[in-house]
Parts: sequence; structure tokens; C-alpha cells
Amino acid sequence: MALDPLTLLTLTIALAAAAALYLAIEWRSVRESSLLLWSAGFATIAIGSSLALLRSIGLLLIGIWFANGLLVVAHWLFLLGVARFTQVRLSRSWYLIFAIWPVLLLIPNEPSWSRVMLLVNSLLVALLALKASCLLRPHGKSLSVGAVQLRYVLLIHGVFYLIKALIAVLPGEFIDLAAFRGEIIQISLVEGAMAIMLIALSMTGTERYRREKQIARLAARDPLTALYNRRALEMRAPPLLNGVSAERPGALLLIDIDNFKLINDLFGHTAGDRLLISLSEMIRAVLPKDALVARLGGDEFVILLSNASSERIEALASALREPFYLATSQTFATPQAVTLSIGAELFDRPPASLSQLIELGDAALYASKRGGRNSLRLVDRTTANQL
Repeated sequence: MALDPLTLLTLTIALAAAAALYLAIEWRSVRESSLLLWSAGFATIAIGSSLALLRSIGLLLIGIWFANGLLVVAHWLFLLGVARFTQVRLSRSWYLIFAIWPVLLLIPNEPSWSRVMLLVNSLLVALLALKASCLLRPHGKSLSVGAVQLRYVLLIHGVFYLIKALIAVLPGEFIDLAAFRGEIIQISLVEGAMAIMLIALSMTGTERYRREKQIARLAARDPLTALYNRRALEMRAPPLLNGVSAERPGALLLIDIDNFKLINDLFGHTAGDRLLISLSEMIRAVLPKDALVARLGGDEFVILLSNASSERIEALASALREPFYLATSQTFATPQAVTLSIGAELFDRPPASLSQLIELGDAALYASKRGGRNSLRLVDRTTANQL
């Protein structure tokens, strides 16, 4: 089968429709708005390419002006989808693009019409594709392989349309949009089919990576406080624990809310959940950068420190206990004070396991509770303390 313009357009329609359907199915599964916008973009390309076939029977207004306008709309939808994916808000000026295209109807239908149409269409598509590529610029390690591919595919696609715009203004270059005549038009049809495949694959990989990252994050986080859960802590603790030495002691702080049951009984579980969230935010506010924190379950939290000392532990415990007591006493009127008991272990040798270390912290925690609550019980197991 010869790759004549009509054949290439038919291929483009099939590819764009397939991409639109696939992304729509993906959207039904995950409800990510970027997928829906990208699906709508490919559907728009399929419709526009179908209308472009009408040039062969003389319907030039629909086959050229309206079809090329839909190509601009499709790339605007791609840009909007990328903006949603990267969580960037587009300025209102990007919506003015739709005000430019109707002006082309005022151009007289003469030989220069095809050249002006190609110039404006190419510049608008290039602008939208390049802007989308810029939004996908790397943010540290936040971009997936699919997003990086999408960025460069859109960049190349945008540059190609910039070249088309430059060719449109070259004197002597033959361009006839009505009959798909002109070398640049032939090349553009081939590039369009290839771009659809590459953009669709990259978009799918981009959202799939984000979904996998979200699933992994949810599996590692406590759903209420968004702190690590115990499973995630067990996976992340070994490097910190194995780095413990006499020069860089480690520490574990086990935190429990005193009289937490009173909050649930007197004010309801929603109030109890708010208190847990409040405590998690307090911990985040004072947590050193090299520390790990997790919610073990219920009202029990654990903090792991590296390069610790008894002074550092006492300062951290005070930074939590005093504000927590002040906040709960002002918010909840309870028969007994709602406070924090903390059991801490300071050690300069890697423990046999995290579970063993937590058991030792449990013993220190209950010693703190037996001692009157709202206190810190610190057990120093470093060699210096034992000499």
C-alpha cells in the first residue's frame, strides 16, 4: 500500500482513535484527570484527521480550516493534561490561542492562504508542544522514564513544527493544503503518525509510573497520619542502625499518649484521630533530618535517631511533651491530664534487630508510665556510661 496522503491520514485516524480509547480505559481505572485530557486530545486528532479527508471532495472550509483548528485544540488538551500531571496552573493567556484561529477566515482565498494557514497552525502547535515539554523539565528525581520520554518527544515534536513554520515563509517553497501537495506537507503527515504513537506510549508510561509510586507510598504510610508504618520502618531502619558506633550513638524513642482513651470516650473517635494527627505534625516539626519516625499503631509512635546523645534526646522529648500537654489541656477538658510518656534507649552498638530494640524501648516506656506519666525514661546503654 502506497503511503499517499489519504492513506497516512487513515492511519493517523486509526492510531489516534486507539490511543484515545486506551487512555480512556486507563482513566476509568484510576480517575486521573490528565489521562482524560490526553484521551480527549487524541480523540480530537482522530476527528480532525477524519475531517481532513473531506478536502478530496472539495469541502475545504471543513477539511482545512476546521481540521487544522482541531489539531491546535488537541495540542492544547495535551498541554492542559501535562499541567494537571505536573500540578502547574496555566495562566489565562494560554486560553487566548482560541481567539487567534478564527482570524484566518478573514484571509482571502488565494495562493498565499495555504502558506499563512500553515505558518499560523505550525506556530501554535509548536508553542503548545514546547510549553508542555518545559512543564516536564526534571524536578530532582521526580520524573519517571515515561515522563522524560514524553518531555523529549514533545520537544522534538514542537521543534519540527517550528521548522514547518520557517519553511512556510521561505520564498519559492510550494505549499497546497487543499491537495496535500508540497514536500513539507508530505513529511508532516508521516511525522504526525509517528508522533501519535510515541506520545501515546510516553503518556501511558508516565501515568502508570505515578500510579505505582502512589500505591507504593500508600503501602508504606499510615493512612491517618501519613507517617511511616511499622513495615516501612523495618525496611528503612537497617542503614541507620548499622551505622551506629561509639562515635555516632543511636537512639530510639517510644512515645505513647497518656489517657488517650478518655479522648475517644468523652469526645469521640474523630477527636482522637485529630489528636493523633496533631501529634504527628508536632513530631515532624521537631524531627531532625537524619531521623526516622513511624506510627506503630494506636497511639504509639517511634523515633529513630543517629548521632544521638542524652542531651539531644531530652531536648527532643521536652519539645514534644510540653507543647502537647499545653494543646490538649486547652482543647479537651478531661478528668486526668492527656500527656506523653516517652521511653528512650541510647546505644552505641547495632542492635540484633529493630524488634529487639522496640522491646527495650517498651520497657523504658512503661517505666515512664509507672513513674507518674508525662515524663521521659532514658536508658543509656553506651559504653561510656558503663565505664
